[in-house]
Amino acid sequence: MGSVRIICVGKLKETFWREACAEYAKRLRPFCDFSVLELSESRLPENPSPSQVEAGLEEEGRKMLAAAGNGFKIALCIEGKLLSSEQLARHMEALAVGGTSSVVFLIGSSFGLSPAVKQAAGLRLSMSPMTFPHQLARVMLCEQVYRAFQIINHGKYHK
Repeated sequence: MGSVRIICVGKLKETFWREACAEYAKRLRPFCDFSVLELSESRLPENPSPSQVEAGLEEEGRKMLAAAGNGFKIALCIEGKLLSSEQLARHMEALAVGGTSSVVFLIGSSFGLSPAVKQAAGLRLSMSPMTFPHQLARVMLCEQVYRAFQIINHGKYHK
């Protein structure tokens, strides 16, 4: 796998979240070109109407898809498929063997992802049936990507 990108809406506010992501980014260097792109959230009123949320998601979605380019898109969403760490590793390995050089994970805002982003994704992935803060979900995704590469390369980390 040549590159793995995470494109997400919003910034990591707390230092400990940023440090955790930076640690996994460092660990991923031997395996791939890893990067995280943070996009700004759509500005919405404190209690947005459904149509305002929809418009905000559409705006965020356009930015995400433009930034994602031609990479294989994996959208993180609650209705996505639940995969074990081993299954995610096998999926990423199959993509690489099949000639995919770039994988892009897409994490939306607290309102989720636009339908267009979900439709453009080659895989919709759910981290868990439980709900997590977006900042923690990003750290968890970084860890799972690292774990996937360890599994693929028969590393000791996963044992």
